[in-house]
Amino acid sequence: MSSIYIENEDKEKDKDKMSYKKLVVDETSGTPLKEVNKPAFEKLDETEQPLLARSDVPAYQVDFVSTEWGNVLVAVQGDKSRPAIVTFHDIGLNHVTCFQSFFNYMDMQPILKHFCVYHINAIGQEQGAPQLPDGFQYPTMDQLSDIILAVLKHFRIQRIIGFGMGAGANLLARFQLSHPDMVEGLVLINCVSTQSTWTEWAQQKLSSFYLRGKGMTNYTQEYLLWHYFGKKTMETHQDLVVQFRENLAKSVNPYNLSLFIESYIKRSDLHIKREQEKTEHFRATPTRTIDCDVMLIAGTNSPHLNDTVEMNSRLNPTKATWMKMSDCGGMILEEQPAKLAEAFKLFLQGMGYVLKLRPTGPAHSVEPPAPRPRQTGQPSPVMV
Repeated sequence: MSSIYIENEDKEKDKDKMSYKKLVVDETSGTPLKEVNKPAFEKLDETEQPLLARSDVPAYQVDFVSTEWGNVLVAVQGDKSRPAIVTFHDIGLNHVTCFQSFFNYMDMQPILKHFCVYHINAIGQEQGAPQLPDGFQYPTMDQLSDIILAVLKHFRIQRIIGFGMGAGANLLARFQLSHPDMVEGLVLINCVSTQSTWTEWAQQKLSSFYLRGKGMTNYTQEYLLWHYFGKKTMETHQDLVVQFRENLAKSVNPYNLSLFIESYIKRSDLHIKREQEKTEHFRATPTRTIDCDVMLIAGTNSPHLNDTVEMNSRLNPTKATWMKMSDCGGMILEEQPAKLAEAFKLFLQGMGYVLKLRPTGPAHSVEPPAPRPRQTGQPSPVMV
């Protein structure tokens, strides 16, 4: 079974001193607030072990990165000298429940051999996270995207390929807009580019209220499960639903999740717009857009399918690819891992990475030849 490697004792002692430093004084009473130390991550118990245990899968190395809002848990999977893939999870999930099963999947092993994956957990969302103090000013979505920059500086990473789902996909898109030179490409699953609708705001607000006052209630579980899977998948993949229901009950701190949800429903529009083509008599004005290769993915039965269509309509068609996975809801990583792994490989190859599936020596890793030039005005393909 895979396990978590813990840094040496000296580093552990230094990390124990780290806490949510922004909470120095209560804003209302002026009383100093008690610091919250990071949780001790010794070793995953049986319920937290990888869903697919393989001896050839790189084990996690856990590190805590100090930021303005506190410690951020980052699970590193692979050789740090390799090109970097950065993941960010959805609301109610963490790097274990969102990505562990998919990145341990057999078809993903050629990618793991040639890339290093950095799984970022949002503040207070990791397994075993202590409850954030009352009055904690949870970072906004833009501030959460700045946490990605702090992580990259900590590991001295210059450029990344982003892989996000739901809220995490929105955060990676925001990071690319702020730091375009640091992002080579983005794989965004169920990504939303607009503000929350009134319906979403009301449902998420009610979930946040229950989480803060009553803990993980049945209403919150049902809404989050619909958010992940969609109605049809909840009816046809009951085993997955049971598994994620247990994860929500056991591995999530309800109060911390309520703060993350509040931040997500208050998100601003990405304000991206498809660039207009230049003509002989018309000069296109500069627009705010995601200027890198993007693959938008949603399932046929995903509750976020229309959101990805809307985002695709606002992206450069020569750099954006929209994919709709058939026979799938919102949790593509669990429902169609083989199709998603193949799509990810093709995406990396389209960016110029040639994956050596059967290397003959240590020198064979990832070759980045000159990328194939795109044709101007080429429409983004739709794959079903």
